[in-house]
Amino acid sequence: MTADLDPALEAVILDAWPDAEPDGVTALEAGITNSNFRVDVAGGSFVVRLAGKDTGLLGIDREAEFRAATAAAAAGVAPEVVAFLPEHGALVTRFVEADPLPSEDLERRDVLERVVASVKAIHAMGPIPTAFDAFRVVEEYREVAAARRVPIPRAYDDAHERAAAIEKTFSAAPIPPRPCHNDLLNANFLVANDRVVIVDYEYAGMGDPFFDLGNLSVNNGISRDAQRTLLELYFGRVTPANEARLCLMRIMSDFREAMWGVVQQGISTLDVDYVEYADRHFARCLASAADERFGTWLVNAAGEV
Repeated sequence: MTADLDPALEAVILDAWPDAEPDGVTALEAGITNSNFRVDVAGGSFVVRLAGKDTGLLGIDREAEFRAATAAAAAGVAPEVVAFLPEHGALVTRFVEADPLPSEDLERRDVLERVVASVKAIHAMGPIPTAFDAFRVVEEYREVAAARRVPIPRAYDDAHERAAAIEKTFSAAPIPPRPCHNDLLNANFLVANDRVVIVDYEYAGMGDPFFDLGNLSVNNGISRDAQRTLLELYFGRVTPANEARLCLMRIMSDFREAMWGVVQQGISTLDVDYVEYADRHFARCLASAADERFGTWLVNAAGEV
């Protein structure tokens, strides 16, 4: 081992490959929650993901993540899971030779079609052990942030009022929960051999597939035309109800991201401007919630998707 190797990473390597010396260790592009490394060892290449500090406070269950990632790998849309080392807060997956997926490429129907195919494969998996409820998550994040003495932005109350109206509408016409990824940021898409691989199952849980669709569309900044294409590819048609649910879950996605950034201000040790992150998502959340069509979305969302 090299003398300057991170001790936590060294411990994982020693446990995962006790009889092999790594040929190379490379820090991958920094994430905003964890630390990731490529390890070339024993004739293969792997990704070692070291969990960030106190990530359980973000609602992350590492055992559940391992099981979701394993199920997604079996479904053909995630890297092979090689090892789960909870005592080290580490997950080891097979390194995938792949290219990033630029957000602007999601304006292309052929690219969006491959993304939708991978997302639908996740939604078609068997049940996974945790639940994800966007309406409860934002409230839980508020409690955690307050306990850590992080100031709660004034925008929270306005966003929560809108969220209550959205939840009421969705509750009137519920959709059976399905396995969802719940974190479809651009960085979690890789293109390998003409298929889209989705990584990072920290927030995976049984939930509303419209949250995944809203999360995917708003985080990647796709146009309204591309949003309609997304719905057409997923459902086979665009209806007032599925279009309304997509728009409303885009709001909930930004609300969740904003409160995630608030919690991270009290727990993370990474060099990330979480205040700016939260402010940016709150601004977009409230701008979307102030859309003159909001009331129409609430009415239409109760229809047949």
